[in-house]
Amino acid sequence: MRRVRATVDAGMSTAEYAVGTVAAVAFAVVLFKVVRSPAVSAALTGIINSALHSV
Repeated sequence: MRRVRATVDAGMSTAEYAVGTVAAVAFAVVLFKVVRSPAVSAALTGIINSALHSV
């Protein structure tokens, strides 16, 4: 019985890792698109420039 449970659990964890990986990649793509947008890019550039000029 333990051998059957181990086999079933191993398949489930592999599927869960696959779903988690796909979700993480999708989140990374969305985050990349947001950061590359002109508004966010300008805001980040302004923050970095003001930080460098204040030093």
